[in-house]
Amino acid sequence: IIQPSVIELRGKHLRLYARATSQIARICAADSYDAGLTWTQPHPLSLLNPNSGIDAVRLRDGRIVMIYNDTAHGRTPLNLAVSKDGENFKNFYTLEDQPGEYSYPAIIQERNGDLAITYTWKRKSIRFIQFPLAEIPK
Repeated sequence: IIQPSVIELRGKHLRLYARATSQIARICAADSYDAGLTWTQPHPLSLLNPNSGIDAVRLRDGRIVMIYNDTAHGRTPLNLAVSKDGENFKNFYTLEDQPGEYSYPAIIQERNGDLAITYTWKRKSIRFIQFPLAEIPK
């Protein structure tokens, strides 16, 4: 696994999400209960991933939003998924589904609560999207 996205679940409990080899074809997660000094063995989640970049953010209300390519091959589509527990995610929005490569996403929560998202669009440019907090399922 490579290129982890680390979030704080509570206190010293951290969780990392990482891309994995195409043989695994899933996003993997591992936990630390000592603020990152040691980590559990990574395990695959139900989220497909073709060994492409991902990112995750913990919202102020505790939900986790993931941006990733929901496929075992290629880099289309690019999706948003949400989780209440950090383990079970549900897709709720497709950012891109047309032919092309959508990769290397980044996601943060802005002061007003909305999401700021960037990603490589068809290897030609960087796309920036503001996604309303109100449109993220509870």
